[in-house]
Amino acid sequence: MALAMITVLALFVGLLVLLPILSVASSVFVPASDALDHVLSVVLVDVVANTVVMMIVVAIATAVIGTTTAWLVAMCRFPGRRLFSWLLLLPMAMPGFIIGYAYTDFLMFTGPVQTALRSTFGWSKSDYWFPDVHNVGGVSIMLSLVLYPYVYFIVRAAFLEQSTNAFEVARTLGHGTWSCFFRIALPLARPAIAAGVALALMETLADFGTVQYFGVHTFTTVIYRTWFGMSDKAAAGQLATMLLGFVAMLLLAERAARSRRRFHRAGRKEIPMQLVELRGARAALAMAACGLPVFFGFVLPVAILVNLHVAGGDDLFGGRFVGLAANSLALAVGAGVVVTAVAALVAYALRVARHPRERGLLRLSTLGYALPGTVVAVGILGPLGALDQVINGVAQSLMGAPVGLIVSGSVAALVFAYLVRFLAVATNTLEAGLEKIPVNLDHVARTLGCSPARVLTEVHVPLLWRSSLTALVLVFADVLKELPATLIVRPFNMETLAVRVYQLASDERLAQASTGALTIVALSLLPLIVLTRSMDQRSAS
Repeated sequence: MALAMITVLALFVGLLVLLPILSVASSVFVPASDALDHVLSVVLVDVVANTVVMMIVVAIATAVIGTTTAWLVAMCRFPGRRLFSWLLLLPMAMPGFIIGYAYTDFLMFTGPVQTALRSTFGWSKSDYWFPDVHNVGGVSIMLSLVLYPYVYFIVRAAFLEQSTNAFEVARTLGHGTWSCFFRIALPLARPAIAAGVALALMETLADFGTVQYFGVHTFTTVIYRTWFGMSDKAAAGQLATMLLGFVAMLLLAERAARSRRRFHRAGRKEIPMQLVELRGARAALAMAACGLPVFFGFVLPVAILVNLHVAGGDDLFGGRFVGLAANSLALAVGAGVVVTAVAALVAYALRVARHPRERGLLRLSTLGYALPGTVVAVGILGPLGALDQVINGVAQSLMGAPVGLIVSGSVAALVFAYLVRFLAVATNTLEAGLEKIPVNLDHVARTLGCSPARVLTEVHVPLLWRSSLTALVLVFADVLKELPATLIVRPFNMETLAVRVYQLASDERLAQASTGALTIVALSLLPLIVLTRSMDQRSAS
């Protein structure tokens, strides 16, 4: 009975999380409006073209950078290898819209690069050509610089877990280092590469701040403008449904790339992996290959932001700024706790669910991570707004006055948006931790009289503390950087650092925006410390 209750509760949570998705999908039954016709006839081709180009460029760039650096750090020995193993994760702390702001100031006509060129060569504006980053190519490069760590982190773990025996056999058959890489390591790591690239592409589809600032039309910007600029929620929902189609194709492509392949070690005890020694020019190339992504993805943007802050930081850096930081931290910590607790329930239900339909529904509840924040916001505010109308109708009849937007205009609505958006992050982390706990341990506890709830709380939770902490800090970082859902769903009297930075940058006040941007980057370093320790422990095990 207790097991059934846990499953039912998890399924209820799954249906609740699916509600925004169903709400968005239901918009297809609404007749097309003039606003939708205008969008389809004027900007749809541009939107689809930009989305496809961004996905292709980001997929190739993140796969090449992430896989190359993961191989060098995991399988080769060169100066600085241990340092690069965690430095390569630093760009993950840099949100895409913030790195876009930094490079805009750095590369603009009055920025330091072009100013130095004119000063050095005595050029005027018409004497030279300089590339413009405010286009789909520039956005793709910005996003690739901060998203390659998704591929690096997953693929490095895959390389470390590959069988040493396979490489030893290949060497005895006359295969060299690069032959082993292309014939053994790369094919075995293909599922990990596909998973990492899929995560990077989901973040690309979800991006709002970068494409909005760079003036590139994508689904997220068009959805936002249709809703708030044209005041047409139905058309926004229909556009969000089109974006869901891109997400579905992406998920199907990721599944097809993996082709249900599973690779396991041939034995439990293996000799340590023999690292490839790199010297001279090869060592220098390895250091450059690992150092350049870190420099352009983290070091240089941070230096630009620091310079902007010193030149003219946010004049609200005081009591109000502390309030913005407190709002961001409270939302990130609160959402992290809620999402991690719900994810533990869902992950455990996936472990004990017997019926394929139950597992399928629970899996569907984790699709929110593939949805951009704008889609989640559209899906949430519709049902919650309808609930507010019901509540206000009851209040009007009982008290003679409405009570306002007590649901859709509350912090709870924003936390619910984060739950929908980031449940998959925490669930996948906890599910991976549960897979390391033998099922026999559950059986022993049950034979000793423990209920499923006690097995979860007294057996699994103590063993999952590291996975739970990792899940919490990952959600913490994602919430801290989330812009579109926060911008749309937040209560009217509530601002966060991300919203403040976006508003200042939209007004071209990049120097003032740098203060909040640096704060977001500094706070986002916390999960990287946890991830680095997790990687070190996995390497040592």
